[in-house]
Parts: sequence; structure tokens; C-alpha cells
Amino acid sequence: MRTAHRVETVRAAEAALMARLPEGALMQRAAAGLAAACCSLLGKGRVYGARVVLLVGSGDNGGDALYAGARLARRGAGVTAVPLGTRTHPGGLAALRAAGGRITDDPFEALAVADLVLDGITGIGGRGGLRPDAVPVARAARGSGAVVVAVDLPSGVDADTGEVAGEALRADATITFGTYKPGLLVDPAREYAGALRLVDIGLDAVLPGVPDLEALQHQDVAWLLPVPGAESDKYRRGVLGVVAGSARYPGAAVLAVAGALRGGAGAVRYVGPAGDAVIAAHPETLVHAGPPSKAGRVQAWVVGPGLGEGPGPVAEVLAADVPVLVDADGLRGLDPAAVRARSAPTLLTPHAGEAAALLGVAREDVEAGRLAAVRELAARFGATVLLKGSTTLVCGPGGGPVRVNPTGTSWLATAGSGDVLSGLAGSLLAAGLSALDAGSCGAYLHGLAARRASAAGAPVTATDVAGSLRDAWLDVTSPA
Repeated sequence: MRTAHRVETVRAAEAALMARLPEGALMQRAAAGLAAACCSLLGKGRVYGARVVLLVGSGDNGGDALYAGARLARRGAGVTAVPLGTRTHPGGLAALRAAGGRITDDPFEALAVADLVLDGITGIGGRGGLRPDAVPVARAARGSGAVVVAVDLPSGVDADTGEVAGEALRADATITFGTYKPGLLVDPAREYAGALRLVDIGLDAVLPGVPDLEALQHQDVAWLLPVPGAESDKYRRGVLGVVAGSARYPGAAVLAVAGALRGGAGAVRYVGPAGDAVIAAHPETLVHAGPPSKAGRVQAWVVGPGLGEGPGPVAEVLAADVPVLVDADGLRGLDPAAVRARSAPTLLTPHAGEAAALLGVAREDVEAGRLAAVRELAARFGATVLLKGSTTLVCGPGGGPVRVNPTGTSWLATAGSGDVLSGLAGSLLAAGLSALDAGSCGAYLHGLAARRASAAGAPVTATDVAGSLRDAWLDVTSPA
């Protein structure tokens, strides 16, 4: 599992570790890892004679860049530092000069021929975009054709929130130290980070056990996914009730049921007007005319996909004493008090537009501050919230780490994919997973399935994604 910590936590951990180490040892560890990563990015045998430019700000990551540059210079690289702050780390500057590096006040000539650029302009404490005097240099670096490597964090992005409030320098790779920072895992900042590499500098021993963000990996999801035992039957595996679809949107019901069946549900009870379409596509489905309370035994409900306008059956489903997932049209006008009054878990799965409506803010505000939005929704409704989008986030109602889904892909921006996710996550709720785990594992498998379906780079549909869920499940549970 990847974990990320806020700047305040990282600063405290660094201070505790530095108190145990000789002066400067922590920076040397970071610089050594940074230099090794740069050598790898340049390629075997290409360090000698490579042209490296260091963009150096006033903070410690400017020092990291200078010490790493000194190491590269000692291996035969031509290293040029461009000071861009009010001060330059004296020890790092001396080390670079001693290794044969040079300093310039005119960065553009050096950038024009650079093979690699180290972005050490601002560090994890930076707020807002790049300063105006750094913008032309950053643009020249990005347009140079060189590999741009961010030191700990791309300059101009917010380490804690992932927000980009101005111009930032987009990196091809980010070498981060000790722990991931939330902004490296959450859009829009994640788009600026490029490939991520974590350098171990010994912070694990002093970081708190509970991170601010966590991103599941294959082994985490494999451990959480339900597997039938010898004594399993359809009820022990979990029966999911699906209330979805309408005369106008029968396909939403078909897709939600597809996600549920391929998510491992022991059985699916469908309630709604699209029964004929559901049975035609999935004859194993148990169809009932309704209402939901008369449909039979279930371990969880999904309500909302394709219901259309009107009050619908949401209130009746919320009154059930089993876990409930509310999506799409079910979220329209949802009453926080009704959700908070429930004794069983609730999982809400809005996209940015639906989240904005629930919060009473603009969609752009949600997309720019995804972490704040998902935390506010979880607190307001007393529910677990899965905020869909370019970075899917899952947050529980009681605080704790926010889960970041690492498998998302832009191919999921297609009609009906959210319906598939609702059924998939609902099936995991019915199997007994917590709302946080059901949402997280569902999003993970959903992203893998979309990647599977679009492996050849061709457009995919929600039906393709549903059809690839079995392969995604096997990818996780039977890794090569």
C-alpha cells in the first residue's frame, strides 16, 4: 500500500529523525537517492557528458538538487545551476562548485541544450503557483525537450491538497523522499508529477502509523476480496438488491446488474421497470415488480442509477437495516439527516457535478479541491463517500485516511460506467465488506477492467468495462 502524509507531519518526522543523525545526513540521503534516480532516467552509460540543469530555489529541496548535481558532476555530467530564490543553500552550492559544476544567471542558454532538468524551485512548503520571475524559466525547461525531474514535488502544486492555484512546472518524473505527499496522488496536481519514485530516507521509523492518504495495491485488494468457501451458498456470498432504471433509462439497470453479477454477488434481486431488459441480458437475475421492501431477502441495496426525476424509492431503501449504496439520480436532493439517522452503513458515489449539488458549490470548486470536497461530504452526511473523477477518492465518515484509487483511466469517461461501478461496489457491500473497502476495491477493479478493455488503445464502452471485470479480478487474485 502506498501511503501519503501531510506537510506538517513530514516536517515533524524530519525534525525527529534529524535529531538522531549527524548534521546534514538527511539531506545527503535524499541527494544520493535523487542522483541515483537521475542516472537511471538518463540511461546506462549516458551520465558522462550529459548536460544537467538545476533550477534552485531557496528551500531545502534546492539544497537537495545542488548536492545531487554535485554527485552527477563527479560522474562526468556537465552540471549548471540556476539560482531562482532569495538565497541559495551554501553547503550545496559549495559542493557543486567543488565537483566542477557551474552557476549561471542566464538559464535559457543552458536549458536549450539540457538533457535533464532538476526542478528544485519550491518544495513541499510552497503555496500558490510559481512566482512570476520563475515562470519564464519553468516554461523554457518544459519546452526544452529535456527530461524534467521534480525534487520531492513539482513546483507550483500544493503538497497537501493537490490543488494547482497558478502556473506549475509539469514533470516527467518526481522523486519524493520518505513518504508520498497527498498532492502527488490527487488531481489536478497528480497530472504534473509524472512517474513517481519514492526514496527511503529513514522516515518510516518516525512517521505516525496512520497516514493522511492511502492507495491500495494488488495485494491489498486481493486480501480484501471475498472468496467463496466450501460451505458457501448464494446467501452467504451476498444477495444484492438493485433499484435502478426507468422507461427512459433501462440500460442503467442492465449495467448496474452486470457490475453486481461480475462483482461476485451470490444473487441479484432487481426491482424496477426495466425487468424485461435485465432478464434478456442476465437471465440469472431475480426480478421483482416492487416495492423494494417486498422483493425478498438482501444483504445490501443499490439505488439510483437511471431512476430519472421524481421522489422514487430512495427513502424506502434508506429505511432498510442493511448497507445501502446511493448513486446518480438517488443523490438528487438527498437529505443529510435521513442518511445520518441510518444504523447501517451508507455509501454515496457522486461524480463532481453531483457532489457540487450536494455541497451547494460550483463543480469547478469540487474538481479543484477534491480532497476537501470528499471529506466535507463524508462529514455532512455521516456516510462513506466515493467521489468519482480523474482521481477517485473514498472517505469514511469518521475521518481517518482517504483512499486514493490508482487504477483510474480517462477511458472511464463514458456513459454508463458509473452504473457498472455501483453494481460492483454494491456486490462487495453485500458480501460483507465495509463501505470503505467496498468502495475502494470496487473502484480499483473498475479501473483495471477499463484498462484491460482499452489495452489496444481503442475506445471502450461501459459494456466493455463490465465484460472485463472477470479479467480484472484475475489480475488481482492471480498475479503472474
